[in-house]
Amino acid sequence: MLDLLITHATLPDGRTNMGVAVQDGRITEVSEGLQAPAHETLDAAGQLLTPPFCDPHFHMDATLSQGLPRVNQSGTLLEGIAVWGELKPQLTEAALVERALAYGEWAVAKGLLAIRSHVDTSDPSLLPVRAMLEARRLMAPYLDVQLVAFPQDGVLRSPGGLDNLKRALDLGVNVVGGIPHFERTYEQGTASVKLLCELAAERGLPVDMHCDESDDPLSRHIETLASEAQRLGLQGRVNGSHLTSMHSMDNYFVSKLIPLIAEAGVSAVANPLINITLQGRHDTYPKRRGMTRVPELMAAGVTVAFGHDCVMDPWYPLGSGDMLEVAHMGLHVAQMTSQTGMRQCFEAVTTNAAKVMGLQGYGIAPGCDASFVLLQARDPIDAIRLRATRLKVWRKGHLLAETAPSTPHLNLPRWASISPGH
Repeated sequence: MLDLLITHATLPDGRTNMGVAVQDGRITEVSEGLQAPAHETLDAAGQLLTPPFCDPHFHMDATLSQGLPRVNQSGTLLEGIAVWGELKPQLTEAALVERALAYGEWAVAKGLLAIRSHVDTSDPSLLPVRAMLEARRLMAPYLDVQLVAFPQDGVLRSPGGLDNLKRALDLGVNVVGGIPHFERTYEQGTASVKLLCELAAERGLPVDMHCDESDDPLSRHIETLASEAQRLGLQGRVNGSHLTSMHSMDNYFVSKLIPLIAEAGVSAVANPLINITLQGRHDTYPKRRGMTRVPELMAAGVTVAFGHDCVMDPWYPLGSGDMLEVAHMGLHVAQMTSQTGMRQCFEAVTTNAAKVMGLQGYGIAPGCDASFVLLQARDPIDAIRLRATRLKVWRKGHLLAETAPSTPHLNLPRWASISPGH
């Protein structure tokens, strides 16, 4: 007898009336009209059953710290970095862990079950690193957390930056990070990319760099990152996050750059909520959107995902852990309002994000983990449009969260009630 059988589900690829069978935390069968004895049977009633949301770019060590020690009055990237620098001496491991756990609960309620979080390695104490390792351990039963060793102050720019980063990896951080555009000179930025990619190759680790988070079209460290991925045989293990300078680059240069990124097997993560907020700050009008060239990268075969980046921290005062909100903003900023484009934006916070993170057992197919979310929506476009209610959230066959359906009741003469899904 099955542990769980879900019937009459709609899947993101458009298949309807699908049954999903679960045994021992894994999916054993997915087929149309499936019926079988089970300890628990749930009729999805045509609603959308999707693999869980994934956030491939976040800063969990900073989350929920808005207003500490002060508010970022200008809302700019550089003031955010300054505020974070002022907060560092006041950080405690207990407070960092507490905020991370609180955000983890938000995430699970929103069907977000995998997060790649960059953790600041700049301080020799590695306090944020130790805190996030403890938070990762505590959240492991319900949330997959990958940690990126992120030298916020520059791996070459800050004294001991490289040594601190290596020590973070020794403690158990999963991914090598970097921030080449924040180094003092372009040459040092290039050197940092090469140095960090060589370190990742030596240790057999993936790479995920904050790369070219700038409006400067001459910030072209993604070119070096792709070149190093090819030189060191890191194809499929390297990601460039932000890439906002590509928004401002000359089209001719981009026509050479994007094929290089694709050939190098480098993925890209855009952060729509934050990119559109922080970029274009030096512009008068017209103001640049700042987000990287998402549809063009996708058309070239590059795996592109969307990240949340920040929630209520020195850089961004909003956010709730809702990856559908991220997809909604990405869709608008990239003008991806075709039927295909909207579905691609849904994939950017599900399947593509899982690919960037290298998640195993992800998907709705036999042999995959029984981790999925039942949404109050009929298809991925509907889900984005409504930022659909997460009716139920499962991880490896265990129900982690559920939310009552959203059904407004109107006191009007023509209708007793109306559902936003129709």
